[in-house]
Amino acid sequence: MSDPHLPGNPPIPLILRRSAQAKRISLRISQLDGRVTLTMPKRLAEREALDFARSKEAWIRKHLNARGEDVQVTEGAEMPLGGKMYPVLSGSGRRVQITPDGIFVPGPAERMGKRLSAHLKELARDRLAGASDDYAARLGRDYSRLSLRDTRSRWGSCTSDGGLMYSWRLIMAPPEVLDYVAAHEVAHLAEMNHSPAFWAEVTRIYGDYAAPRGWLRKHGSTLHRYKF
Repeated sequence: MSDPHLPGNPPIPLILRRSAQAKRISLRISQLDGRVTLTMPKRLAEREALDFARSKEAWIRKHLNARGEDVQVTEGAEMPLGGKMYPVLSGSGRRVQITPDGIFVPGPAERMGKRLSAHLKELARDRLAGASDDYAARLGRDYSRLSLRDTRSRWGSCTSDGGLMYSWRLIMAPPEVLDYVAAHEVAHLAEMNHSPAFWAEVTRIYGDYAAPRGWLRKHGSTLHRYKF
C-alpha cells in the first residue's frame, strides 16, 4: 500500500499512529517540521482516519501555509540572525564574515550550510555564556556547565546540579529573546520550578519578560524552518 497522504497540490504526507489509549481520531500539525500526524484507536480502519483527514483538508492546508516552507540554507537563501534577515552569500578567506550586506561563507558551495551552522554555534556559545554569566552574577548563584543542542521541544533547561543547556538556534532570534531565555534558565538555579517565586527572580534579574516570552510563543517555531 502506498504511503498515506492527501492528494492535491502539493500532496500532504500523513503519519498514522495507533494508540490503545485513543478513544477517537485526533490530528496534530507540528510547527517545527510541518508533519501531520493522525492518532487513531487501535482497531479503527485506516480508511476512516483518511476520511477524517480529508474532511479537515482545508484546515490542514491553512495551517501549513501559515507555517511557511522549510528553507535550505545555501547560497542566495535568506535567514535570520539576531532577529534581522540576511542573505547568505559566497565569501573569501578562512572565516565566515557577517556584515550589513549579508553573511559571507567561504569554501565550496556544498559545504556552505555546515560551515555556517558551525559558525552560528560558536556565536551562540559566546553570547549565551556571556548572558548566563551576567544573570548568574545578578542572581548570586553559579552554574556548573553550559552546553548547546538543537532541541525541538524547549529553548533551554537547567539541571539540579547547575548545568545549563540552550538551543543554539537562539542566536537567530532577537537579542532580547536570547537574553530572556538565559535569564529564565539561570533563575532555575534558585527556583527549580515555575512558581511565583521563580518568576519574581526572572523579573529581578531580567526585567519585564512579557515581550520576549510572547515572541518565542508566536515566532519561535520559525527558527526550526532553517535547514543546514
